Amino acid sequence: MKDLILLVADKNTQFALKGALERPEALGIRPIEFEFRVHSGHDGGIRTTGPEMLALLNHMFRHGLLVMDHEGCGEEQTSATALEAKLDERLKTKWHDNAKAIVIEPEVDVWVWGSDNAVQEVIDWPTGQGIREWLRDRGFSFDGNNKPTRPKEAIEEAMRKTRSPRSSALYQQIAGKISLRHCKDNAFARLRTQLLTWFPQPE
Repeated sequence: MKDLILLVADKNTQFALKGALERPEALGIRPIEFEFRVHSGHDGGIRTTGPEMLALLNHMFRHGLLVMDHEGCGEEQTSATALEAKLDERLKTKWHDNAKAIVIEPEVDVWVWGSDNAVQEVIDWPTGQGIREWLRDRGFSFDGNNKPTRPKEAIEEAMRKTRSPRSSALYQQIAGKISLRHCKDNAFARLRTQLLTWFPQPE
């Protein structure tokens, strides 16, 4: 029986999480065995049938995670944390406390903005003007954590500037470089807290 199954909404989320889970020491957890499934219905599919799909796999894995974006899920009028709680209740039917939902607000692309250096290195950003300053000059706004409020559009705009090919592997590369213990994103903090509970490092 493997440690963890992750049902995710798309390849970008899969690769971002893969980059993080391959760095257990950076997360503060023990090394784990994990697998991914990508829901064909994306974020809306995870919201509607994700817990039931994950229930079918609980005999093969010790723990399960549902990971989806709040934006595009079809229930944006419900807060991310309230939606997460509703999904958690459905997961408990089969998993009890061994599964958790994570709803990212607004979307997984916000995680790549944890470090300018990591983003700039991966997309081969030219020296000179910093990437966030460049985005501000193009009308992008930023939140209290200095992350673009439209993170997906921001990374796509920067990639067009450097003519970087669009690839989910970019998310894995960035997750392999950013600080995982000091990420200020609330959804990532909830994810890390859950992983620390399930997979603590040995004493």
